[in-house]
Amino acid sequence: MITQQKSKKKVYYFNSADGYCAYQFSQALSELIRSIDKTSREIVFLCIGSDRATGDSLGPIIGYKLSELKYKNYTIYGTLDEPVHAKNLKETITKIKTLHRNSIIIAIDASLGKSNHVGFITLGEGPLKPGAGVAKDLPAVGDVFITGIVNFSGLLDNMLLQTTRLNVVMKLADCICLGIRFCLPLRTN
Repeated sequence: MITQQKSKKKVYYFNSADGYCAYQFSQALSELIRSIDKTSREIVFLCIGSDRATGDSLGPIIGYKLSELKYKNYTIYGTLDEPVHAKNLKETITKIKTLHRNSIIIAIDASLGKSNHVGFITLGEGPLKPGAGVAKDLPAVGDVFITGIVNFSGLLDNMLLQTTRLNVVMKLADCICLGIRFCLPLRTN
């Protein structure tokens, strides 16, 4: 785990190839959730992306995996069946703010980064700016953000998302979902 301080907000980096990645990620996520002062303890997972490009499918895959689990006080937006992407992000944010007032929003998306960071998970406090890696102007969202670095950034970033290896995306999704499972209480009924 690598920690960086950006304007008084911590950003954590986890290597999904590390055997302790899910545990370390879970501990840091639990700490961030506890540090957010909200009157409601409801958590909304906003899993952003499209299943039409391998590199952009991280969010919907995580949403799909999480939707099969039963946890207390959480809601998921963005699955393989109903993805949240550039065309419906604004309306989904409006819906979340209307239906889930005072909830903690955890925004999840794929990202591009340095070649030596491919396969890393980033976790931090504050909003996520979806589409920034491919020059899209989308609204920032979230109290906490989680990204999976699926490929390196360079020329023709949209093409890089199309040619990303599914293996990288699935390893990131498995690690993120396992970490989330470690830090959420199961429903008893």
